[in-house]
Amino acid sequence: MRLEGKTAIVTGAAQGIGASTAKRFAREGAKVVVADIMDSGIDTVSEICSLGGDAHFFRLDVSHSEQVQDLINYTIEKYGSLHVLCNNAAVNLPGTVEGLTEEMWDRTMNVNLKSMYLTCKYGIPEMRKAGGGSIVNVGSANSFVAEKFLSAYVASKGGILMLTKAIALDYAKENIRANCICPGWLSTGFNDAHAALLGGLDHVLSGLADFQPIGRAIEPEEIASIALFLASDESSAMTGSAVVADGGFSAQ
Repeated sequence: MRLEGKTAIVTGAAQGIGASTAKRFAREGAKVVVADIMDSGIDTVSEICSLGGDAHFFRLDVSHSEQVQDLINYTIEKYGSLHVLCNNAAVNLPGTVEGLTEEMWDRTMNVNLKSMYLTCKYGIPEMRKAGGGSIVNVGSANSFVAEKFLSAYVASKGGILMLTKAIALDYAKENIRANCICPGWLSTGFNDAHAALLGGLDHVLSGLADFQPIGRAIEPEEIASIALFLASDESSAMTGSAVVADGGFSAQ
């Protein structure tokens, strides 16, 4: 029960890393607000509650300021405080700078990067009232290393890492920590569009060991375990850190 007595928001929690993280937080005692633009976030809440956890669903587009403010207000209304903010919501719209439309670029930056600015802008005051908190931002191995056909995505993920470090420095003395998880290729559908540009998903998976040395895709639950560690007091000395969980991809 490493998060007992704490309230957490997890964005992008309808599936993948976000859903696994929300469930893991709840199993460890947190009250969880599952935030997503997809109504299937209700399924995450249902599973949490069926196992005796406490969770509510909030539908929003994380790139809109008013909706993020409503998310924070809803959390305080339901649970009275905010201690953990896991920023996981993201899109992956692959393409070169020539191939991307301006709308695709803006959507990537708004969902992946601006959203984290907004949740922190409105969430940090509530963490301050609670006496501190932990912000867990989900970046990527692409926060460090670029790949073909991912110009907007890698730019956004690089920005997430630097934003995390800036927040960590600004709020360290207020017991508000910010850290970043940087995963590699996961066993979700998130990378399917990118895989199509690399010769197809089957082709990518058949050569996975060539660029991800552990030789397999990473499971969302593995990233959720890291998120739990960063959200809990076990990582109390860590802020401004990047935890790279990319199966050895960036070690090459």
